[in-house]
Amino acid sequence: MRVGLYPGSFDPVTLGHVDIVRRAAHLIDRLVIAIGAHHSKGPFFSDEERVTLAREALEPVAGELGIDLDVMVYDGLTVDTAKTVGATVVFRGLRDAGDFDYEMQMAGMNAALAPEIETVFLAASPGTRHIAASLVRQIAAMGGDVSTFVPEPVNLALARKLAP
Repeated sequence: MRVGLYPGSFDPVTLGHVDIVRRAAHLIDRLVIAIGAHHSKGPFFSDEERVTLAREALEPVAGELGIDLDVMVYDGLTVDTAKTVGATVVFRGLRDAGDFDYEMQMAGMNAALAPEIETVFLAASPGTRHIAASLVRQIAAMGGDVSTFVPEPVNLALARKLAP
């Protein structure tokens, strides 16, 4: 079984994340969504909320494409998490040159730590290239409509969380 790891903050899950899952599904049999627990960042959604939203948004996609999908929270090195779940590939989405520079550096470090784990970059599709979770949070917090940027369960969760 070919296992891939897709790490990130997923705060919140966006249609860009859905796009990467759809495309990664063609390369693996099982995908593990690894939600980083960054204690210093103070996420908008709690770890538990991000797990629930990732499952609600991504499990239907995985089912449609015929792959197994797991969602977990991790705290530590991505390559150690990849080893723990049996992943041989780490998927990273790229929106622009800034992402590329950062991700190339991370891929190099990860390769030095765990040369048996490959990093695969998937360029964002044109329709999702502009979507960033941080911008989605900002727009939603200012009362803007983010329904074209996030899956419906995430849109509803944002509305509930930001309701007065």
